[in-house]
Amino acid sequence: MTKKWWHNKVAYQIYPKSFYDSNGDGIGDIPGIISKLDYLQDLGVDIIWLSPCYQSPLADQGYDISDYYNIDPRFGTMADMDCLIAEAKKRNMYILMDLVVNHCSDEHEWFRKACEDPDGKYGNFFYLRDKKEGELPTNWRSYFGGSVWEDLPGTNKQYLHVFHKKQPDLNWENPELREEVYKNINWWLDKGLGGFRIDAIMNIKKALPFRSYEPDREDGLAGIHNMLQEARGIGEFLGEMRDRTFKKYDAFSVGEVFNEKPEEIPDFIGENGYFSSMFDFNEAICGQSPNGWYDASPVTPDDYKRACFEAQEKIGTIGFLSNIIENHDEPRGVSRYIPAGDCCNESKKMLAALNFLLRGLPFIYQGQELGMENTTFSSIEEVDDISTLDEYQVALNAGLTPEEALQSVAGHSRDNARTPMQWSDAANAGFTTGTPWLKVNPNYTSINAAAQMEDPDSVHSFYKQLIALRKNPAYSETIVYGTLEPVWKERHNLMAYYRRGEKTLLVIGNYQREEQKIVLSGMPKTVLLNNYPTLVMENGVVTMRGYQVLVLEM
Repeated sequence: MTKKWWHNKVAYQIYPKSFYDSNGDGIGDIPGIISKLDYLQDLGVDIIWLSPCYQSPLADQGYDISDYYNIDPRFGTMADMDCLIAEAKKRNMYILMDLVVNHCSDEHEWFRKACEDPDGKYGNFFYLRDKKEGELPTNWRSYFGGSVWEDLPGTNKQYLHVFHKKQPDLNWENPELREEVYKNINWWLDKGLGGFRIDAIMNIKKALPFRSYEPDREDGLAGIHNMLQEARGIGEFLGEMRDRTFKKYDAFSVGEVFNEKPEEIPDFIGENGYFSSMFDFNEAICGQSPNGWYDASPVTPDDYKRACFEAQEKIGTIGFLSNIIENHDEPRGVSRYIPAGDCCNESKKMLAALNFLLRGLPFIYQGQELGMENTTFSSIEEVDDISTLDEYQVALNAGLTPEEALQSVAGHSRDNARTPMQWSDAANAGFTTGTPWLKVNPNYTSINAAAQMEDPDSVHSFYKQLIALRKNPAYSETIVYGTLEPVWKERHNLMAYYRRGEKTLLVIGNYQREEQKIVLSGMPKTVLLNNYPTLVMENGVVTMRGYQVLVLEM
């Protein structure tokens, strides 16, 4: 494998709206991010991915872009963005932006022009079909519920949107559209961006010609995944995009890839892959139900272990996964992957180490390094996220009471990750001097950065130790490039694996409250990490306490 500049890096995702508000309007902004760069540098972060801060009506929190060349005034100015890139560079850090090119906003100039002249140049930037009374072009259901077809204002046509109706899909079959996309990517890379996280990219290739599928719910619609499974030829678009943009700049790119076929993995992230890396969503889909969130199953420790090891085995040494516990689209990982009632500093550190030391690039989502947890909802009126509102309706339609429906969606809501970052125990968690756009998690008084940075035994301090271990010259080669070998796979509520390279490391997590005894194959040379103050070992038998995690050099 050719070594790349980003292989040994640690990445951190920022959701700008909720990170830090510099001007008291209740919304996080780019100057706020700049003011916290030293915090991120101290943690050990190298790459910062910003969720969208382009001009947008925020129908889907910025993933509906109305101008790809401008910063939304809520977040600051282009001068602020230039300053952020420059300040990050001074600290040897790289800025990634979100590349959202499956769709744009219905307030984008291209869409407005398509409405004015649907048969002209810009009509072909979208998927338009003639409207037929009482009949839709297809019966696909959008990701946010309801049909993917919406009337094109002022015309007798309809347009395709696989997400929100304010997010019309862009027609990648049109070379003129692709040229506009590449021009924009290169414009940003010329500014000094380190690269991009690529949003929803598997949706850019549609199965042609369009057709309907067997309905899978009482609404008579079929999930959009039916069409995506039939789509072929996305590689032509992705290879062209790589060659015309990222490759020329040696930029880092990480794809939101799903539904890929095993034989396609080398094409995506191999030696000359379309992307530098792709996210591992294997854990995120654990327990999902086609019926909706209300029917999802809790993720058990054995489920989590199986998902991690399946993903690692699938990729092997072909390339690098980007490993996550949570992101802006998921609930908080400690609330999801730690059994109910067991969230504590020990279990949070255990989850951190088990994920962080997998083979691949670690991504930390803002507040993850503090062990931030899911929030509480007293009513559906407190929910902002459009997908949660849709799933609430799905639960009601399935016969749940309003109370049951709220309870069933609360643990999955994207709002859990979007509550303001908990900087201190001051008002509004130190996020803003104004009124925060989304309610602060009430537990900010006990979980916040200010307290944890002073505490050598905090979750934050443990993340710093994990990052320092990954960057330690004695172990970096093994952690970054070494192979991963699961051990004691069938052992209930135990997750353990070797990382083998120049050295041999053993990572062991006791994924339960009760003690477990482990018989080691040899005596460890060094205890590199331990989330307890001591290690109980006698004659090669280790007594693992509740949620204890160990990283041993063997």
